[in-house]
Amino acid sequence: MKSWLSGMVLGLGLVVVASARGAEVRVAVAANFTAPMQKIAAVFAQDTGHKPVLAFGSTGKLYAQIRNGAPFQIMLAADDKTPALLEQQGYGVPGSRFTYAIGKLALWSREPGRVDDEGAVLRSGSFAHIALADPKLAPYGAAAVEVLSGLGLMAALAPKFVRGENIAQTYQFVATGNAELGFVALSQVFADGKLTQGSAWLIPENLHAPIRQDAVLLVSGRDDAAAAALMRYLRSDKARAIIRSFGYAH
Repeated sequence: MKSWLSGMVLGLGLVVVASARGAEVRVAVAANFTAPMQKIAAVFAQDTGHKPVLAFGSTGKLYAQIRNGAPFQIMLAADDKTPALLEQQGYGVPGSRFTYAIGKLALWSREPGRVDDEGAVLRSGSFAHIALADPKLAPYGAAAVEVLSGLGLMAALAPKFVRGENIAQTYQFVATGNAELGFVALSQVFADGKLTQGSAWLIPENLHAPIRQDAVLLVSGRDDAAAAALMRYLRSDKARAIIRSFGYAH
């Protein structure tokens, strides 16, 4: 009797330990939100015991993966259209969408002093290549095209374009010197209230449509406690402080 009771207690102990470890939650994350989400994921794991498993990419590519059965439970897009579309098509949980961040676009160079505060460098002709994300896949790329079109510079600069599949690749083109300038997410070159390297022009918000970034709970995460916890956490004061520290509004 005593041996049986000891085994039962040991078994219950194992259940408690396993439960305390939490669960994994699979998250598709727009490339511009890489650094903030890595930081949020770390503090979320510390606070809840749940472990976010993150996959980064362009919003268009992530959307295609979800449509093709990728087992994500949450999507953090770089726009508000894709989560709405996923909801309409039956891949997102109705009523779960919310705006977790409003992105900001920047013209950036790794060279200090190269980019001025008003973007006059775009008209200078002093560069051979300018990087931007594929506007068909990445909302930040679409915003860059909108800016250049509004400034009347599309035709002149199109021959100099270096297109990244997503905003992370676009940043790499500039960071490695393959393009002297590039349109990147401010969050990629900004942290803790300051520019981390090089020089940049923060694009005025009236030059492009707002980059409203929405989260949506996907149907595979509908009854998942870890997914629900992360969706709540993204709205918490702690998460919002991290998001603001990378230059986003919300």
